[in-house]
Formats: sequence, C-alpha cells, structure tokens
Amino acid sequence: MTAGGQHCCIFLIFDYNTVNMRATKAIINLTSLRNNIREIKKLLKAPTKLCISVKANAYGHGAVECAKVAVEEGADFLAVATPEEGVQLRNAGINIPIIMLSLCDPQEVETVVKNDITPFVFDEEYMQYFAKACQNEGKTGYHVHIAVDTGMGRIGVRPTEAGKLASAIEKTGTLHVGGIGTHFALSDDTAETSKSYTKTQFTLFLEAVKAVKDAGIEPGICHCSNSAATLDCPEMHLDMVRPGIIVYGYYADKIDETYLAKKNVSVHLEPVMTLQTKVCSIRSFSKGQSVGYGRTWIAPEDTDIAVLPIGYGDGMLRRFSTKGVSVFIHGKRYPIRGRICMDQCMVDIGKNNADVHRWDDVIIFGSEKNGVRQSAEDIARLTDTISYEITTGITSRVQRVFQN
Repeated sequence: MTAGGQHCCIFLIFDYNTVNMRATKAIINLTSLRNNIREIKKLLKAPTKLCISVKANAYGHGAVECAKVAVEEGADFLAVATPEEGVQLRNAGINIPIIMLSLCDPQEVETVVKNDITPFVFDEEYMQYFAKACQNEGKTGYHVHIAVDTGMGRIGVRPTEAGKLASAIEKTGTLHVGGIGTHFALSDDTAETSKSYTKTQFTLFLEAVKAVKDAGIEPGICHCSNSAATLDCPEMHLDMVRPGIIVYGYYADKIDETYLAKKNVSVHLEPVMTLQTKVCSIRSFSKGQSVGYGRTWIAPEDTDIAVLPIGYGDGMLRRFSTKGVSVFIHGKRYPIRGRICMDQCMVDIGKNNADVHRWDDVIIFGSEKNGVRQSAEDIARLTDTISYEITTGITSRVQRVFQN
C-alpha cells in the first residue's frame, strides 16, 4: 500500500525460466494505458465502435496484457497483423472479434479460420482460400472484411471493383461480408496537400462502400480511421475507428497535443512504457583514451564512463550512438559515448561525479508523469524515425514489468 493509502499492483511477465530480473527492463504502466483508451473514447460518438491495435506485441508493450486491458475498457475489436498474434490472444482467453490487417500465407488460412480471426481480403484468389477452409471446418457465414486501396498502395481492391468482390464473397456459401476498410497514407500530416489527399482517399472509400450497396450487399462495419484520423477527422470515424500508437501514449506525428488544442480538441496521452537499466560499472578514463568499437570517441579530457547493460540486442539501436541520444540518471542528462554494442553502451558522467553510483537506475525513455525527461518521441526525432519504431524495437529479452 502506498503512502496515500492506494494499492499498487505490480506483476511480471518473464520470457525465460528464471526468477532473476535483468537490470534492463520495460515498465508498462497499465493505468496510463487505461487513461489513453478513455481519452480516445471521449472522441467517439455512439454507436462508433473501437478497434484497438495490439499487433507487433502491442507496439512492444505486451500484447496479451494490453489486450486484456483494452477489453476491460470496452474495446469492440482488436487488430493484429499475423495469425500467430491472433492465436496468442485466443489462447489467453480473449474472445472478442479480432481482425487481421495484413495478409497471411495460404498454409496459415486454416489457423485463421479455426481461431475465428477476421481476415482482410481484396481479391478472389485470396478470398477462396478462406472459403475452402470454412468449408473444411463446416463453417458458414464466416465474416471477412474487404480491404480497399484508396491510395496507400499496399493491399486492397480498387474502389470500383468492391461491389464485384462483395458479390463473389457472398456467393461462396461460406463467407459473409462483415465489414469494409481502408488505410490512410497522409492523415498524420497537417499540410494542406496532405489533408486534401486524405479527403480524396475518404471519398474513394465511400464510393467503394456505395459500390457494395449497389451490388445489393450490406457492407457491414465501415472503418478507415487510424490514430491520426481518430484524433483529427471525426467525420471519418464512420462505424469504427482503429487507433494504434495513440493507445500507447504517443501522438500521430504532426497531429500532436499543440495542434489539437488549436482546434479545441483536448486529448491528453501518457506514454505507457518506461525503458530503464542500471549503471553496472564506472570506469576512469584519461585524456586520449577511447571507448567502444572503432574508437569513434576519444576522451578530450579526463572523465568517468558509466557502463550500462543495454545495447542494440535490446533495442538501444546502434545508430543512436551518433544522433545525440542521451540517458538520464537522477533526472540529469548524460551523453552516450562511442558506438553502442549489442549488449552494452557507455555514457559520459564527468570526472568524480558524486551524483552517480554503481547500480543507480538509468532511464532511457518514458513518461513525464513519472518524472522522465525523455520520451520515445524525443528519441525518434533525434534519429529520423517515428515513436512506433522505437517502442516496437524493444526486443523480447527485455522483460516487461506490468504495473497497475
């Protein structure tokens, strides 16, 4: 029990058969996750459904645990990318509808059908794999969603062909059109040309929906809003939204808190993951000594180097070495020196630093709510990428510690 009288629950998920915990860990704050889902739900008008993306291990946060919270918070659907991701959720006792956003191999179709995972289909050949699997399993009326390519250029039927595909689906005798969706390419950008492109995509999607209706078929759940459109385009929410990164506490690129405030939209997101490690060694360096592979950094003066047990094998990517990424010890910033190794990295703490000791906690990124001075978004901007890549890049050997 905390000083304030509130209970704090912490539970651990281990990937290895050990009771020991590495110094390097990812703290997953499920209270922040709940906050983010509730903030998203505030934007929705009934009866718009909520599909929460938990693909890629819930963007690195732990799929099963995050999915359970999503269900508790009222999610109508969950979204995955692969059959294995869907099976993992089913094996964990999660029974709400699961939609698979990416394609699978024909050999995986049976697994999809047996586990009642809803696939996206966009051509008759691919659709027929599911029709045959349903026939083999004795299933009828199995829901599939039609993927429409309105300008993303990955998967999807052309809008003008959506009606024809819907008819083919219904004629199988085993499949049923349960929904139709598309994906926006530029909805996270605020430039007028980008906004115009998103509006064009939306118009094309509505034309696809109409084509299905004109074929005499109900399109089911119509959905197109990703994180950015969920925040910025309420007119595009339709029957369901599919937020991803915002669930985990990061805004969708240019659609950030400042931009939304100017539109009188209040959405306060909290980063769910805090990545941390410890100082495992402090070593004295004289002027002229180097550290790390390639001798890319040579001490310009006497200093001390703290060695941290985290490297690119954990998701602390090698390119961070030269992009100005720092770590925080007791709230103070310390720069990385030399190349990040697979299992370790080194930071400059200055000579005889009385504030840093062996086994002190080191924060890589996390939430300001917890006093952290650097987020995954900050690192993303320094390294020319997006927060999605930073969190999903945290590897399986980094133990997730779940806190309520």
